Amino acid sequence: MDPLSTQDPVVMGPFRLIGRLGTGGMGRVYLGRSAGGRAVAVKVVHPELAAQEEFRLRFAREVAALEKVGGTGTAPVLGADTAAELPWVAVGYVPGPSLRTVVADEYGPLPPASVRTLAAGLARALTHIHAAGLVHRDLKPSNVLLTVDGPQIIDFGIARALDTVTDGGLTTTGAVVGSPGFMSPEQVRGEKLTPASDVFCLGSVLAYAATGRSPFGGADSGVHATMFRIAHDEPDLTGLAPELAGLIRACLGKDPAARPAATELVDALQVIDPWLPADVLARLGRHAARLLDTEDQGPPPPEDPAPATPPPPRRPRRPRRALLAAVTGLAVAAAAAGLAYTSWPHDGQDGKPGGGEQSAKTRAGIVPAAFLGAWEGVLQGSAAAPSETSRIEITQGAAGARTAVYTHVTGTQLCMGRAALVSATDTELVLGEAEITASVPGRRCTPAARQTLTLRSADVVEWSSGVATSTFQRARTGPAVVPAALLGTWKQNPATVTQPEADRWIYRLTVTQGPAGAPLVRFEQSYPRTDKDGNLTSDDVDCTATALVGGAGGLLVVGPQTRDPDTWDPECVEEGSGNLRIVHYKGRELLQFYGMGGDSEPGEFVRE
Repeated sequence: MDPLSTQDPVVMGPFRLIGRLGTGGMGRVYLGRSAGGRAVAVKVVHPELAAQEEFRLRFAREVAALEKVGGTGTAPVLGADTAAELPWVAVGYVPGPSLRTVVADEYGPLPPASVRTLAAGLARALTHIHAAGLVHRDLKPSNVLLTVDGPQIIDFGIARALDTVTDGGLTTTGAVVGSPGFMSPEQVRGEKLTPASDVFCLGSVLAYAATGRSPFGGADSGVHATMFRIAHDEPDLTGLAPELAGLIRACLGKDPAARPAATELVDALQVIDPWLPADVLARLGRHAARLLDTEDQGPPPPEDPAPATPPPPRRPRRPRRALLAAVTGLAVAAAAAGLAYTSWPHDGQDGKPGGGEQSAKTRAGIVPAAFLGAWEGVLQGSAAAPSETSRIEITQGAAGARTAVYTHVTGTQLCMGRAALVSATDTELVLGEAEITASVPGRRCTPAARQTLTLRSADVVEWSSGVATSTFQRARTGPAVVPAALLGTWKQNPATVTQPEADRWIYRLTVTQGPAGAPLVRFEQSYPRTDKDGNLTSDDVDCTATALVGGAGGLLVVGPQTRDPDTWDPECVEEGSGNLRIVHYKGRELLQFYGMGGDSEPGEFVRE
């Protein structure tokens, strides 16, 4: 906890603020105290968001929903003012460490019985969250706090308020909401989320609690590669206790409809008490003692506070004897728990918590740092008019591991795959055996042959495969590869529509944010149907399709269209691969869509 600065408020409603707990995308979080002495977490919205009326209305609805949830595996809402100049909400402060802190920094993986009780507690909390009409969307180890009585979920509802402009897992800027490594496939694809998304995230959290790592990799393995694995690969559950495998695999099903509901998990899981190992319970006691010892350290209130909201008087410091009693009581509980957990697992013989040495080995790999990231190049055509492109994203891994994700685009195909690392030196990286992970159109792709990357500079590699060679440039990577200028919905330039009844010829193109390999471009067309003599009828042909992004270097390269079965007339025709770019003509911004090869006139669009 950081002390308050001169720019921070010292009171918020009836709560006196003690210190700053953190700052996030929605606002700042403060430790506060009620007039009766209860510790609270006060979340205050950032001014730029408070200025958006739509955000304020959604925030008010979310707070109202949160008030129905609090108290069952979540922190209760103790006060709020959504009409204030800076909207805020106060929830009960949970004086416990996060699951991430316990597993990664202090103790290592939890025993199977503790993980099952953790699953039951989190599922019970999700049941109440979902019943209130909320989807958490960011369930991860750092948002799960451990207490003597069970787990608590924090930080839900406020992130949900970002859905003021878009649906699904996207923010107002088009970026995917969630934490790489603990997202659902639906979040990776930017689709509308349901409670089943939280269940998938729950599965990842439980796998982390049981093994000490995310089942799809963490930030050190590359954001794009992690999100790709979430969408396409099976989870890595190496080292998972057999009694947990069925539960976690069910939660991690790719199909949302096949996952168990949170209520089903509550009914199926048994809990134990005490549910945490003795060492963890003892640490909870010390954590609570530190809170009591430091919560009066905040700056004094103003000498002349505003009459409307006088700060409550400073409470005297709690006697040390009370702290000692609190610690002693928890220590007794920890000693009792030790009867059930007399052996805490450690990896090494140096007394370090389990999981540390194993995690270090997991992160080890052969790839020099200079090669890590994404590389793109043109195999046929030119940079301005490509007819064949390739993208390779390299993440860390051991020899033989398939950690190189490649995307190959021609005029009629998009192929994605995973290639194995063969060897690596400071200047050369060799990729070998590959497997296909996506093919558009389906079942047309064959695995890539042996590929070699030779480092020429920090941003340039020479690529070769057999007799084919090209120069690849470093490219965007991560969960947001699309240039901001392309984002949004575009309509066909009216100046280019020359057909009769021009208002019936509609062509829209929507570009959303996300990782390479995701369906980020949507095409919508509607035009008059003709009769056998070529005359226009009153009926319209409707065609909707999407395209995967295959490159995000100088141009946004997309693969062939994939039809939307719900909006696809038999007369519709799928278009092949292409690329998008922004041009400026007579002071006007235009989006141009070229078919792969650029040998025809581009489709031209203006912002809708």
